[in-house]
Amino acid sequence: MSNSPAVQKAINIKAFLQLPATQKKIQELVDKNSASFATSIMQIVNSNPMLLNAEPMSIFNAACMAATLNLPINNNLGFAYLVPYKNSKTGHVEAQFQLGYKGFIQLAQRSGQFERLVSLPVYKDQLIEKDLINGFKFNWAIDPDEKEQPIGFYAYFKLINGFTAELYMSREQIDKHAKRYSQSYRKNSGVWADNYEQMALKTVTKLLLSRQAPLSIEMQKAVLSDQSVIENVTEENFDYLDNQTGVLDLSMPVDDELMKKIIDNITTGEIEKADVLNGKYEFTPEQRVIIEEL
Repeated sequence: MSNSPAVQKAINIKAFLQLPATQKKIQELVDKNSASFATSIMQIVNSNPMLLNAEPMSIFNAACMAATLNLPINNNLGFAYLVPYKNSKTGHVEAQFQLGYKGFIQLAQRSGQFERLVSLPVYKDQLIEKDLINGFKFNWAIDPDEKEQPIGFYAYFKLINGFTAELYMSREQIDKHAKRYSQSYRKNSGVWADNYEQMALKTVTKLLLSRQAPLSIEMQKAVLSDQSVIENVTEENFDYLDNQTGVLDLSMPVDDELMKKIIDNITTGEIEKADVLNGKYEFTPEQRVIIEEL
């Protein structure tokens, strides 16, 4: 009796992992844990039918990227993921490497430069004051209703030297960012559909760290490899299926409330117009005209 297509694909991937060259690479990366490493890859693949269709090399390279960063790829842990994507250039399904927000926090902690790093969902009554210039104010003592959805997401860090930074993004800003840079979000599938809150926390954490934190070599590698198909782990060759330019978007979309705050602060002289226009804000053409005419 012949194997079903899914079973045959799993057999093919398992055979690829057992190739001498593959085993040698696994041995170099994880040494004595090579057997459990290969097993964990097969568990992830068997839990996701679309991953069974992915190129075995892309699956292996994504898993190797996680191993290089010393992060587990168990979906339930939320540190790193193997995500199947269809490459529109080749027509093939490939496995993309993605970090979870816990992965970014783990890497930041390892650097030894952070005294504190947190990422939190924010609910309506918790946000007291939204001030991008002077700092946000929250009341974390307020508990949300059981079925209440977050209105935004917040990340904060404090370095050992006392430097602090924070980033708040509304749900609308998170969605706009994800729609622009994530295929799975646009298709309402995969990690965004299954773990919206974790992916939103990852977004705000990644952007905060990328913009304002000192990045260790390990963290730089994580930022560059996130959301890419790993073509070569050693040479750090990454193919960005979601964002073909490979450029990390660090801009902040400007809603009406933030626009008003920026105008007020320029008018009172708290910030310079040139600094705003050349900063990390993503103005619409109409908003830019208003700022330029102040």
